[in-house]
Amino acid sequence: MYARGLLIACAAMLLAACGARGPAGLDIDRSIVAKSQNSRVEFLVVHYTSLNNEASLKVLSQNNVSTHYLITNDPAPRVYQLVDESRRAWHAGESEWFGRSDMNAGSIGVEIANHGRDGDTWEPYSPAQIEIAATLFLDIIKRHQIKPFNVVGHSDIAPQRKIDPGPLFPWKELALKGIGRWYNEAQAKTYEQEFLRDGLPDVPWLQQELSRAGYKTPRTGVLDKATTNVVAAFQMHYRPARYDGQPDAETLAILRALP
Repeated sequence: MYARGLLIACAAMLLAACGARGPAGLDIDRSIVAKSQNSRVEFLVVHYTSLNNEASLKVLSQNNVSTHYLITNDPAPRVYQLVDESRRAWHAGESEWFGRSDMNAGSIGVEIANHGRDGDTWEPYSPAQIEIAATLFLDIIKRHQIKPFNVVGHSDIAPQRKIDPGPLFPWKELALKGIGRWYNEAQAKTYEQEFLRDGLPDVPWLQQELSRAGYKTPRTGVLDKATTNVVAAFQMHYRPARYDGQPDAETLAILRALP
């Protein structure tokens, strides 16, 4: 008798799921799920807040800007989820990556509490923050199947106006954990020697290669201010020891070796 009652209850639950009520009492059958689909999320964008924990929480929850996650700089950092991943957070602003301009629509934003730049110095990230960030990033990347080249900093997608997460953010360390894109270092050394021996590629080549790497880059054929800003953003990500925006042999070799 108990088994029969359980079967009836399960059948009723199944029928309810199939014929769930929608808007205005509309019957919507959700019993069949299409095979051809994936996540709307394509990008993971990393920021620093330029603020302390309290101010970061206030600004990112009450002002006209937001993020999906905030990692504090407490001795034992906390992770706040301020926006559900299914919804658009207002973190990217005017930006572009591989020709995609509406970055908020297809990205997860992660802010890390860090004061960033103060003159010629930068606040370092704590090992605890990076460890927590790596765990969070790997989970986001796995669930949304984000490609390595789509794990970026705010400066990558908005090089004319943003410098976060800055040159102290450990992109190489994270890439070794399977987070983001990195270049073939041995290959880059070979290219660097070629450039030192034979001369540097011209500016049109530089602008084309930066575009190939995903950056919104002018195609003026001259090393203008906008192009040097893009070079500096590239350097902060891949050659943080020097990020002066000058396309030297090492920078161009790294760019050529970037997959």
